[in-house]
Amino acid sequence: MRGGNERRPAHDDVHMRARTAIVVVTYNSAPVLGDCLRSLARGAEGVELTDVVVVDNASRDGTLDLAETFTDLPMRTVHMGRNAGYAAGINAGVNQLDLATLDSVLVINPDCRLAPGGLATLADVLTVPGRGIAVPRLVNPDGSLQPSLRRTPTVRRALVEAVIGGTRAGRIGKLGELVTDPREYERAAPAAWATGAAMLISVDALLQTGPWDESFLLYSEETEFALRAADLGWSLWYEPAAVVEHIGGDSDTNPMLAALLAVNKVRLFRRRRGFMPALAYYIAVVLGESARAMAGRQTSRASVAALLRPSRRIQTLAG
Repeated sequence: MRGGNERRPAHDDVHMRARTAIVVVTYNSAPVLGDCLRSLARGAEGVELTDVVVVDNASRDGTLDLAETFTDLPMRTVHMGRNAGYAAGINAGVNQLDLATLDSVLVINPDCRLAPGGLATLADVLTVPGRGIAVPRLVNPDGSLQPSLRRTPTVRRALVEAVIGGTRAGRIGKLGELVTDPREYERAAPAAWATGAAMLISVDALLQTGPWDESFLLYSEETEFALRAADLGWSLWYEPAAVVEHIGGDSDTNPMLAALLAVNKVRLFRRRRGFMPALAYYIAVVLGESARAMAGRQTSRASVAALLRPSRRIQTLAG
């Protein structure tokens, strides 16, 4: 990351607009990228948008050509040459920026649309000391809530989710990791971590936390980054006044991606908690996926196979 430890002076004028850059990581994203980029100009109203960096993981559908047509944005593109994963794409995009001149960096998926003024709302969140990451309210294309907030992973939560399912567990107190109670999304509040589809990160938090962990390829990288930032004293803050429309990924329907998600969350838990707690967590996840596999869910069958047989685990992404 460029910029080192030298930072431009903090704002001494409340009317001074935050200087923000945007990083979009793409892979065969031409069908959705246009709407994402078209939303950025109005979405960035109220901030000074310095850069839009589209980092492409070797798309074959003209994604980069499409990005380069958006000459009204401060656009630059990065061709990775391979499908290196989400974290590697973010790191490559951040490395294009002069962080010493910025206040924050928005990481956003290409299947997202930023509502007008949303970026300024998130930037205001980060003016409070100790807040390092700001996340918006995610909605589906029909406007309905898309649950995005998570609690800290624990063995107890994994067991409860194995027995009654993650959606139901998320509605009962704090039993589940995924927050599914709609009432929790009506108020601004801190969270352990959140879906990485749209995250505004302060430059100070980014510099102190360091690069995103590229070993996770596609899932759990945002979890790892948010929890590592929290270890250093940077909180993640949810702000419902900022809204982002998110089409959503394929992990609920694609067996390969579902298996990668399951394996990565076990890997992350083991890294943070050690062998014995991780063994209990692993057993809980296997039990839960096995129960759903017996009910006929193809994604759970793939997850069980990957959890029990390391040889079935994905080491590189397609493309």
